[in-house]
Amino acid sequence: MPLFTLGIEEEFQTIDPVTRELRSHMSKIVEGGQITLQERVKAEMHQAVVEVGTNICHNIQEAREEVTELRRHIIELADKQNLLVAAAGTHPFSDWQEQLITPNPHYDALIDEMRDVARGNLIFGLHVHVGIENRQEGIEILNAVRYFLPHIYALSTNSPFWCGRNTGFKSYRSKVFEKFPRTGIPDYFATATEYDEYIDLLMKTNCISNRKKVWWDIRLHPNYDTIEFRICDITLRIDETICLAALMQALVAKLHKLLKQNLSFRTYRRVLINENKWRAARYGIHGKLIDFGKQEEVPYRELCNELLEFVDDVLDELGSRKEVEYIKEILDHGTGADRQIAVFEQTGGDLKAVVDYIVEETKFGIY
Repeated sequence: MPLFTLGIEEEFQTIDPVTRELRSHMSKIVEGGQITLQERVKAEMHQAVVEVGTNICHNIQEAREEVTELRRHIIELADKQNLLVAAAGTHPFSDWQEQLITPNPHYDALIDEMRDVARGNLIFGLHVHVGIENRQEGIEILNAVRYFLPHIYALSTNSPFWCGRNTGFKSYRSKVFEKFPRTGIPDYFATATEYDEYIDLLMKTNCISNRKKVWWDIRLHPNYDTIEFRICDITLRIDETICLAALMQALVAKLHKLLKQNLSFRTYRRVLINENKWRAARYGIHGKLIDFGKQEEVPYRELCNELLEFVDDVLDELGSRKEVEYIKEILDHGTGADRQIAVFEQTGGDLKAVVDYIVEETKFGIY
């Protein structure tokens, strides 16, 4: 079986310890981080966002070590600037209109093009790259794995609040991001050539200025031989991030195995998968998704158990059984969204207490 290398990117909030609002790190965290972390840390468009990314990891254990190291470094660098670090898909109450933008020609151009859609995109995600052998195999796996995106997404839901409101969604982050063009579930592409020709057309017609401006929930990366999963909220705990990365890796490995056996997994239309994505955003792990084969609604837990059975035969080869089976912990104790809402209800609607909880969970497993 190929290596199916991993790369994990997490986007964090920088928080004022007094007000619990988002606060600009003025690039000092990034500058300090680049001394020791080099290219693994970078600024984002909003000054209260900092992104870190692992090196190429050969297995899920390496990935855990890197994610843990990166979280620890960012928390320590933030502490030196009298800031806290939080891992949630949205901030519970900070208003995007009050956030400073990072001075950068790239961000200036993006805001000039998209105006308040770009300014309002104050969200925090988890991106996972899984290595593939070649782009043609990659597109075949991508077509099939789209079906499982809502299943993965539901486990990651961690953004129930927006601008001080309990939105009623377990992941409101995706609702914010949908304002951008070229987001959501991608279409089916028969070949890698067809995929690349579509991107070429966007470039030729000035729809995009570079190939990264296709922000789908999953994509073939324009520069690397990876499938990049982009659908998830950043999760509270390292354990959750590693669980999701291991699940994505296992799905790619299982679909690759089927391809090599001249077997295939049925592909479904984007419009059908979108029905499940909406349910995952609204209800997380507590709703029902549609089993399109049976043409009926099925409780999420049942579909999740079927998913675990589907990937079971590749977990030992990947050495990721423990990490993938952490899904059971998420099902038993709730996603980040479930736990945020529980704190909100237990404290009589105190959103600062929710921020405090997020900050503490972000540290879990580091020290």
